[in-house]
Amino acid sequence: MKAMILAAGRGERMRPLTDSLPKPLLKIAGKCLIEYHIKALVEAGIHDIVINHAWLGNLIEAHLGDGSAYNAHIVYSQEDQALETAGGIQQALPLLGDDDFIVVNGDVFSDYPFAQLIKSSKKRFLRDPSILAYLVLVNNPEHHPKGDFYCLDQFIYDEIVNNKQLVAQSRYTFSGIACYKTEFFSLIEPGKQALAPLLRQAIEKKYVSGEVYFGDWWDVGTPQRLADLNRLNRLNRLKEV
Repeated sequence: MKAMILAAGRGERMRPLTDSLPKPLLKIAGKCLIEYHIKALVEAGIHDIVINHAWLGNLIEAHLGDGSAYNAHIVYSQEDQALETAGGIQQALPLLGDDDFIVVNGDVFSDYPFAQLIKSSKKRFLRDPSILAYLVLVNNPEHHPKGDFYCLDQFIYDEIVNNKQLVAQSRYTFSGIACYKTEFFSLIEPGKQALAPLLRQAIEKKYVSGEVYFGDWWDVGTPQRLADLNRLNRLNRLKEV
């Protein structure tokens, strides 16, 4: 199985930090954010990694190289202009091959075990061939209190429609971590395209499965959140000492 790390965003909310540095190269505890993803993927047995980039992408390539320093094989999907999530993945399909693949947003930080995603998604895809995507949901952060989707019996729902069981359920936030079949993206038109509308269309047809993860997860989307995460890391390290 291969994986794709999404790293093409401009990082507008992270400015001025991203005026001269792409967001995936911002550091947490002295290590670039994207390096945590690569390390976690390799530990799960995923060594073939595709990274898309646009804004200051040359700095990402210069820093990571071919991935050999991480025991990985990294190839790059360059976008002259950021194609958004779905468009970027669609462009990278020739690099990802025909098998299922993992996608992780380059601006999240989590201890989610990718080995669990490999096992759970494969099992779900085999059990129900109509499933095209397997999403990892998390508790809603303060900046996104209403969440994105419901999860019930491993199916993802967008709205409560003729399903009384969902009334008692909580909405959760999409973590930016998922596994997809290539069919999910192979039929869309090339070019700039967001992921959310595609997900909602697929959810309506019950093509999307998933799980809720209650471990650590942060959306590192602003300078304040980056500072908070670094401060939390320092506190934890002091506590360990």
